Amino acid sequence: MKKYTWFFAILAMFYLSSCGDKKTFELLDASHTGISFSNDVKDNDTLNILTQEYLYNGGGVGMGDFNQDGLQDLFFAGNIVESKLYINKGELKFEDVTPKAGLDTKKRWCSGVSVVDINADGLLDIYVSVTMKTADTDRENLLFVNQGITNGVPTFKEMAKEYGVNDNGFSQHAVFFDYDKDGDLDLYVLTDKIDDSPAIYRPKVTDGSYPNTDRLYKNEYSETLKHPVFKNVSKEAGITIEGFGLGIAICDINRDNWPDIYVTNDYVSDDLLYINNQDGTFTDQAKKYFKHTSQAAMGNEVNDINNDGLADFVILDMLPKNNERKKQFLPANNYQNYVNSNNMNYTYQFMRNTMQLNPGVYDKDHVKQFSEVGLLAGMAETEWSWCPSVTDFDNDGYRDLLITNGFPKDVTDRDFMMYHAESGLLATQDMLLDQIPVIKVVNYAFKNKGNLKFEDVSKEWGFDIPSFSNGAAYGDLDNDGDLDYVVNNINDQAFVYKNNSIENSPNESHYLRLKVKSAKGTPAEAALMCKIEGKYDNGEYFYYEYSPYRGYLSSVDPICHIGLGKSRKIKELRILWPNDKMQVITNPGIDKVVEIKQADASLAYESILHPEKPYFADASSVILDHAQHQEFDFVDFNFQNLMPHKLSELGPCLTQGDVNGDGRIDFFMGGAKFTSGAFYIQQADGTYKARPLEKEFTMMKKMGEDLGVLLVDFDKDNDLDLYICRGGNENKANDPALQDVIYQNDGKGNFILIPTALPNFFESNSVVKSIDFDHDGDLDLFVGGRNIPFQYPKATNSRLFENVSKSGQIQFKDVTSSKAPELLNLGLICDAVVADVDGDKWEDLIIAGEYTPVQVYKNSKGKFAQQKETGIEKILGLWTSVQAADLDKDGDVDFVAGNMGENTLLQASSDHPVDVVHGDLDGNGIYDVFPFVHFVNEKGAFDSYPLHGKDDVNKMLITTKKRWVYFKEYGKSTQETFFTEEEKKKSTKSSFNLNSSVWIENVGGGKFKIHELPVEAQFSCINAIQIADVNKDKNLDIIFVGNNYGNEVFIGRYDASNGGVLLGNGKGGFKFYRDSGFEVPADAKSLIRIQNQFIAGQNRGPLKVFKLL
Repeated sequence: MKKYTWFFAILAMFYLSSCGDKKTFELLDASHTGISFSNDVKDNDTLNILTQEYLYNGGGVGMGDFNQDGLQDLFFAGNIVESKLYINKGELKFEDVTPKAGLDTKKRWCSGVSVVDINADGLLDIYVSVTMKTADTDRENLLFVNQGITNGVPTFKEMAKEYGVNDNGFSQHAVFFDYDKDGDLDLYVLTDKIDDSPAIYRPKVTDGSYPNTDRLYKNEYSETLKHPVFKNVSKEAGITIEGFGLGIAICDINRDNWPDIYVTNDYVSDDLLYINNQDGTFTDQAKKYFKHTSQAAMGNEVNDINNDGLADFVILDMLPKNNERKKQFLPANNYQNYVNSNNMNYTYQFMRNTMQLNPGVYDKDHVKQFSEVGLLAGMAETEWSWCPSVTDFDNDGYRDLLITNGFPKDVTDRDFMMYHAESGLLATQDMLLDQIPVIKVVNYAFKNKGNLKFEDVSKEWGFDIPSFSNGAAYGDLDNDGDLDYVVNNINDQAFVYKNNSIENSPNESHYLRLKVKSAKGTPAEAALMCKIEGKYDNGEYFYYEYSPYRGYLSSVDPICHIGLGKSRKIKELRILWPNDKMQVITNPGIDKVVEIKQADASLAYESILHPEKPYFADASSVILDHAQHQEFDFVDFNFQNLMPHKLSELGPCLTQGDVNGDGRIDFFMGGAKFTSGAFYIQQADGTYKARPLEKEFTMMKKMGEDLGVLLVDFDKDNDLDLYICRGGNENKANDPALQDVIYQNDGKGNFILIPTALPNFFESNSVVKSIDFDHDGDLDLFVGGRNIPFQYPKATNSRLFENVSKSGQIQFKDVTSSKAPELLNLGLICDAVVADVDGDKWEDLIIAGEYTPVQVYKNSKGKFAQQKETGIEKILGLWTSVQAADLDKDGDVDFVAGNMGENTLLQASSDHPVDVVHGDLDGNGIYDVFPFVHFVNEKGAFDSYPLHGKDDVNKMLITTKKRWVYFKEYGKSTQETFFTEEEKKKSTKSSFNLNSSVWIENVGGGKFKIHELPVEAQFSCINAIQIADVNKDKNLDIIFVGNNYGNEVFIGRYDASNGGVLLGNGKGGFKFYRDSGFEVPADAKSLIRIQNQFIAGQNRGPLKVFKLL
């Protein structure tokens, strides 16, 4: 009996312990908090979503200690209802003191809340942005100036007009900051006034004349009034660009200690990044910093996401994660909009949340472009989202992400839009309003797991109540050391969440909080651009810019919060104040609030971050003099609208060799269709001079695209001849323009086309490699075949050519069928490398392609056969590049294989592969292609769904128009139910199950092992690789370039890579080296090495040359 007693005792202990831990966030009832505020927005026949598109943009939350009792109080902005002020009474209980405080927002549609000490009297004031109303006087912003505290209650006086801040221009939000560094607070007002055509591309209005232009006010102190009066200086300051503003952040993005302005804009209007010119003016440089942005950009926040000491951005959009919802909202793809973005100088925009990662900006004269990694991070799809809150909510040392969601009327629901369009004038307004879906959704919580990976912990953290949530603020409401969370909801009571992190895990949730106290006579918020740098004892960094204006329409607790987890400590803090003085604090301790004072700052600023030694220097402008790849735009999607990426933008290809026998290495760049390839002849001074391949060239003479090139002495006459693979997707199958060609060198660098050198094979090829496969002393050829034009992903043949050249006569014979028959059905080949994999002195082929494993073809004395059981044969990728070297110094050949990367909508795994179903399913002569991706469904389970929306599927396969009448029906269609039985019989499936770029360890015996490369190598596809000892430590390093601008527009451009260097340790370990000096930011397709030079080719971009130092 005793053993059962012990059993039940243990069981009881387990039960009690499991019940003891509360969820990370606990939603408190209004009966406890006393907060009953509900931003009720009830529509009617004159005020509804059809008459006012911004009806449900919501209101913000303001946190601040208004009565100076050491507790954060709360202000809620009301749209139709009156705004409310709640005083914190302790123990998370609050009192509504709105009437006592003299706050009256009746008749005003309040949106943003800006907490500020506007008159530097030490008391916090409230600036409220106002919008929507028709009459100008009803849209004037409100300024409630704190008059003092009586019996714990602050009283306010509305003084916006007297201060000159009664802006009436449809204000969304406002921020206070000292833009001119004169010691007082200036004001930026964010504007969002809807017009008749917000989604139409047109020339931008940049002269300040458009009503939707933000405004900048300069603080000019009035000796008469004894307080600031603000003057509109927008035009003279350069704040003149239109936009539908929804989010704003102040940040010193270029680290010059002058505050810059980042604005996220709705619709097609570009986000703005106003860089402070240090002379009272600003210049928008958003396109210089960002390669693409969110499309309908909502709120934003700036914070250090990955503990590298740099400010990153999170911006929200409105792409649902749930497949059914996704398919109900997806618009039809429009490549013309993509073209318009470029033609009208807009930034490229994509419908999803974005995370802009700072690559390290140290030199104001050279800006490194940000890497957008939202898909890699796992936070890109979160419904119609408004407010991002980025801070360390669980105190583990990494900043997490909370997101508010919801829109009371789903006006972008495609079924409703179809009903609206089809009903025309027959439907009354009431009928239309009744047809709009009303669906609440939950808010999101993402835990930062480190290494740029975020885990959806919404349910685990207590975010499981559907709502229509907008503005939100975070702060320590109960002074227990973790951050609580407050949300302003439409048509529901506000959410007040208690954070239980410390209560649940007191020994694993340590923290440090920094409270700023500025110089006497200036407001606390004059320290808004106080920047705090820190270094953890594990070598990671911390960065924070002191500003309460974060997220969406809101002001947070203005204290710097640093989570420390179980055992972390801060070794050193450096605080840079707006007066350019710095203070240093070493070992500040844990679990306390440290007050930092501007008066203690006396040192000259030196950043805690120190750029490491660069290994490369950009020599492009000196050596190449702006050499450029050129190509016309060809729209592959006009033929196969659902293919995932173009095949017409794969150049330029590069190869190197001494073509004129002068002892200096030259190189050749292949040309696009209608464009000649060109040699770049190295001069005595190390520069290169361009020379076209053919002296008499006409555009119509060159109908194929050069995709693979090779300089080799085919005829043993001691000079290099030229092989060119022709391919792409701009010619019909079997077009003679797809014939590969060989040019013979006359020994002086003059090249003559030899039409008879190759058998006729009019196929689209991608790569050529030389290999003496038969050990007869001359160089034979492997040619990798890629696509059959307009039939993606159907592949053409790869081939093995035997060199049968005679003196003065180049000739190759196709021996594929007899020597390597498996090459005839190899797949869409992108790259190959020749190496002796097994050490038998016979060179083998390692081949990479789409929907294939990295394949090894063993050379058995002149005959090739695929190695079947390699250990990697089931790992399928969209492999774009491969290189070989002994990376772990064990004496055999390993490989580096470039894949599509992890920053993609096409997330694949062994359990959830991406499938592409293809074939002429309806017999109309058009080769249909349908990508399927595993998305989560309404039950929370994954299934394989079509990637694209109903409209785009109907264009590809017209018979589907009658298959699903409604978008909601289509959203339930899985791969299993998508096709008819007849269509299934006519189709073929190609798949991949790995996104990551990898290095492949040769473990011997014909076996290999996959190792993922560091996360920085997963930002985008890797198109070309070189392996060299960059840092001279006798270990091999990896140099890579990538990106793909030719993706289908819903997938979006892969553009997050800036190229990079991975330093090897000789044991198979690699680490990204941020300050390498090697930077190739555009659509890079090729990379060659000429001695100490590395030359990269970019599609429609300049060639880049880097010297290894």
